[in-house]
This record gives sequence, C-alpha cells and structure tokens, in this order.
Amino acid sequence: MTEFSTRHDFEAGDLRDRFRIPLGPDGEDCLYLCGNSLGLQPASTSDAVNAELERWGRLGVAGHFDGPVGWMDFHRPIADALAPLVGAQANEVVAMNALTVNIHLMMASFYRPTAERRRVLMEKGAFPSDRHAVISQIELHGYSGAEDLVELAPRRDGLLHEEDLEDYLERYGDQTALVLWPGVQYATGQVFDMERISRACRRAGVTLGLDLAHAVGNVPVQLHDWGVDFAVWCSYKYLNAGPGAVAGCFIHDKHVNDEMPRLSGWWGHERATRMKMPPDFIPSRGADGWQISNPPILSLATLPPSLELFGEVGIDRLRAASTAMTGHLATKINEELGDRLDIVTPLEPHRRGCQLSIRVREGQQQGRALFERLEAHGIIGDWREPDIIRVAPAPLYNSIADCDRLVSAMAKLFP
Repeated sequence: MTEFSTRHDFEAGDLRDRFRIPLGPDGEDCLYLCGNSLGLQPASTSDAVNAELERWGRLGVAGHFDGPVGWMDFHRPIADALAPLVGAQANEVVAMNALTVNIHLMMASFYRPTAERRRVLMEKGAFPSDRHAVISQIELHGYSGAEDLVELAPRRDGLLHEEDLEDYLERYGDQTALVLWPGVQYATGQVFDMERISRACRRAGVTLGLDLAHAVGNVPVQLHDWGVDFAVWCSYKYLNAGPGAVAGCFIHDKHVNDEMPRLSGWWGHERATRMKMPPDFIPSRGADGWQISNPPILSLATLPPSLELFGEVGIDRLRAASTAMTGHLATKINEELGDRLDIVTPLEPHRRGCQLSIRVREGQQQGRALFERLEAHGIIGDWREPDIIRVAPAPLYNSIADCDRLVSAMAKLFP
C-alpha cells in the first residue's frame, strides 16, 4: 500500500510543538511517556471539533449534506487516511464504535463454530476486555468458555513465540474456529510477526482477527497483503484522538461478497438508497457495510488532526525514529540501571515498538514506589499490575532527550 508523506526527513520529537503538553507539578511541561494509554491532544483538535459545532449551529440538519464533506460521508475521508496506516484498501476500513464493540461485531460474522471446530485461540494474559468478549461469544453459541477458549502461555522468558502458535495450529487447527491475536502485547510491549501468524492461520484454514490497539500508529501493518480476515483497534492511544475516541475496523476485501451473517443497522445499508428507508437491508460494499448507527460526529472530528500528522510524516519514518529512540532508551537503562531494572520487552528492534515495559528487580513494592515518585516529578508513564512500569516515547512528540531525562530521573528517585 502507498504511504503518503510530505516530509523527507524526520527526527523523533520534531512535531512536539503541534501537540498540547500537560504541565507537571513545577508548572513546566511534564515528561509524557504514556501515548500507549492515551495520546496527547494535537493543537488543532479543538478547532476541528469547534468547526463541527459551528456547522451544527449554523445549519442544523442540513449539515448532513453541506460542504465538501457533510456528516453523511464524514467517515469516508477518515477511512482514506487510516488505510495507509494499516496497509489496507480504503473500502476495507471504517471508523466506528469502540474497540470491544467491534470485536463483538466481527465475531458475530467471523466466529462460526461447529461441534467439531469451535475453539478460539488467544494469548494468555490478553487485555481483559478481549477475553470477556471472546468468552461471551463462545457462550452465546451454546459452548463453554472454560473448554473452548484456549490461551497460549508465554515461555519462561515471559514472552510468546510465534512457533508455539504454529505448533498449536498444526496439531489442533481442525478444532479451531478463530485466532484472535494482538499486534503488540499490551503488557510486555512485544511486537508479533503478524504476517507469519496470518500464514499459519491460512495453512490451518482458521480465521484470523487481530487486535491492533497497541499497533496502529506504532508499527507498520499490511493487513490486505497479509490476508488478515479482520482487525480492530482503538484511536485514543498512538492515534491521539482523545479519551473514548471512535475506534477502527478492517474487513478484508475477499469477504465483501461472502454471505456471512452480520449484526445490521441502517448506516450499513448502501448509501444510494439509505434515505429511502427500505425495509430490506442491502449492505454497503466493504467495511462500511458493518456499520450500525450513524457516527458520533463530534467524537469523529478528533481523528483527522492526528491523521494529518501521520500523513505528513509517514508510518515508515515514524517507525525508524521510534526504533532508534527505544533502542537508545534500552541501552541507557541497561548501562546505567541494569543492576536494578529488567526490561521485559524484547530488545530486538523488530520485536518492540514505542513501549518498553520495565520491572524493578527488588519487587512489586519497590517498583510501585519508583513509579509514584516519577509521577510526582512530572514523569508520566503507567503502571500495570502486578509489577510493570510501562513507558512509551511516541516519536511524534517525544525525543531522545526525553529518554535521557527519564533515565536520569530514575537513577535519582530509586527508593
């Protein structure tokens, strides 16, 4: 897929002045390393939302059709901008709902269990919402979550290995209906070889869905070329669209003409006849056909300001800057604090993204104390139970100097 970019050079942090940085306790900009949880607000976001408020106030219902892009088609340019980030055709992508809602919608179509083939394979330690959704879908079909959810465990190194997934599918693929797998594991920050996983699923004849919550805007993804069946993601992390932002969904074009079931709603009806209010559902072609309700325009308006920045730089340049930055941070931690800290995230560049997950060797209590001291000094990461400090320097607004500042602060603030 084509990557759109207007920049020929880029270094981490070059677009920092295009974001609003929260202030720390000293009244100065905090050191924000939490883009893996909630990205910073682009400076132009408030103008984008206010423009839709103004359109509503000026036009009322006519805003659905006013201007070059009325609310009727407001989601389409957003899909055009999202498609290069996930390696998709524009018709394969839609911005809608929230991530877990989209998991349910996708499983309603793609999880078609039979008595012989009903298992769902996911990673042990998955984000809880994914697990909740999978178990509820299994049980909605009359099967047992305890028996039919299979969770692949990490090895002794604390990481998951693609060859273990391949081995499982070689042995039990004929009993497996669906693999739901992350692009990046939320707790460890491990990046998976998604193309390899897709090949393994195709060999076994198993449907593959990817949760890209921690991958989109972080690492390059080529969903169409890899043949992934569906993918879902949120937009409030690296895509910087704000708390509870409208999520995204990918459905491969190979499924467009499949007569698969779906949970239908009027906004998924073909655009040409939607407003004629026909009783029978005719789905829009592509991912648009999985929409249910008209999108929340004010929430959706927060996405374009960030996507414009991604389009300006390009995901490949962002990835190169990110790899250099996290490599620098990992080296500094190991050289200066290696006797006190362990980096959980794989150190190989292709197996890590923006996030490094760190453990304090003295244990959970000391780790929590360090995290709280960093927070009190205006250094914002996040804590994941039982004992992980996650820091995620995002290349749009973080720099190598930020990484040096973090390591220096950790050295001074150890309890």
